Amino acid sequence: MASKIRVRFAPSPTGPLHMGGVRTALYNYLFAKKHGGDFLLRIEDTDQKRFVPGADTYIQKALEWCGIPASEGDGIGGEHGPYKQSDRSALYATELNRLLETGNAYKAFDTSEEMDVLRKAAEKNGDVWQYDASTRMSMRNSLSLSADQLAQLEENNTPYTIRFRMPDAARDYGFNDAIRGHIIVSTGVLDDKVLMKTDGLPTYHLANVVDDHHMAISHVIRGEEWLPSAPLHGLLYEAFGWDAPVFAHLSLILKPTGNGKLSKRDGDQGGFPIFPLNWEDPQTGVVSSGYREQGYLPEAFINMLLLLGWSSGDEKELFSMEEAIAAFELEGVTKSGARFNPDKTKWFNEQYLRQLPTDAAVAAFRECAKGEVDQWDDARCIHVLDMMLERVSFMHEISAHRYLFEAPATLDEKLVAKKWKPETAGYVLQLKAVLASVESFDSSSIETVFKAFLEENNLGFGAVLLPFRLVLTGKGGGPSMFDFASFLGREETMRRIDLGLAKVS
Repeated sequence: MASKIRVRFAPSPTGPLHMGGVRTALYNYLFAKKHGGDFLLRIEDTDQKRFVPGADTYIQKALEWCGIPASEGDGIGGEHGPYKQSDRSALYATELNRLLETGNAYKAFDTSEEMDVLRKAAEKNGDVWQYDASTRMSMRNSLSLSADQLAQLEENNTPYTIRFRMPDAARDYGFNDAIRGHIIVSTGVLDDKVLMKTDGLPTYHLANVVDDHHMAISHVIRGEEWLPSAPLHGLLYEAFGWDAPVFAHLSLILKPTGNGKLSKRDGDQGGFPIFPLNWEDPQTGVVSSGYREQGYLPEAFINMLLLLGWSSGDEKELFSMEEAIAAFELEGVTKSGARFNPDKTKWFNEQYLRQLPTDAAVAAFRECAKGEVDQWDDARCIHVLDMMLERVSFMHEISAHRYLFEAPATLDEKLVAKKWKPETAGYVLQLKAVLASVESFDSSSIETVFKAFLEENNLGFGAVLLPFRLVLTGKGGGPSMFDFASFLGREETMRRIDLGLAKVS
């Protein structure tokens, strides 16, 4: 392992940050922190055609909400900047010239239309055509053309790309992937990839390798979609005469069915977000939902992502960021895809919601119930949280239980028809009289006199508890009725009993 661990998260601002990208950032961050290293944020915006305004800002805000801070990078600074590829053109031009001078790259003047003709002709014969060591000398490039032909093209400012020159004679290229082990690929199957486009901008392949080297990146931890490009990147390091970083390619996040990569369409169809924050498409105005806006806590979202492709080797499921940093190792990352489970994600939120410190929970509740609890003191908010947090997945769901704020306008008609007997109203009135005389209207005292009332009248719980709940809440389920009556207080409890009995009659 290198003496100084330096990793980077390098997203392209072509849209919102997918949760798979957040997981990649998380694993990089954890690995760096575990080994006392640096975590960089680099924006790879060389693909100007697909650039989406606001996407780079969205990426930074998403990582901030997730609690994955970069130690240097775009918007942060650092001695290896600038950290946006569109600001590093001079460096790429310098390194490209080095490759041209050493014969590891060449200029190609072939048009996309000319190459399409060759591809279609090969397809007719059942073959696949590519620009490589076997075809390059039959194309229009600085290797195949004479000096005079090349000079004429350059004098006419003929558009060209710059391609990497794969070895003329095929050989095996091998590298060690920290997750997948040793991988060997024959250079004979690799094409001469474009390193600079006709617009003068570098492709991902060149900019990625040049930036990783000049930013002293020790480990490249990225998604498996880049695994096919790893041999090319390794060969580029060879051509430059640089030491390659350690590669580690993460498996895909799969659909809930386990069949294929998780996509935005899956989220739309399943009713769950795949982005950390809401994203508004600048062209269509369509808003895609985010975890934050749906009420998820960032700690729960991150904990879910942590275990979506990594295991600590035991049954532990809840990890604070500090615990995750201490436990994380690349050896624990799975090689196979990890299936996303929306229900498990809710479970994580429930756990973290119930672990919130009191002050944070009260503040979150007040924010979700603005206008409803403005006049409540903290003790009253805490009483509600004690009753309700075990019954909800999200803080905002508490406000949906209207009986917390107002007497029920209606009672559950089906339950009334099924459970309300001719004698029930009498029992409830007797209970009201007993409760009216309770000295201390707290949960414990209410429970004691309620049970004594049942025993004295030889009644079962079902004969009185559900009717008592109905007149106070209008529902058949909810928190402990003793806690809830205590929360309402004696006066409101008496009032709701009267209102409820009037509705039944």
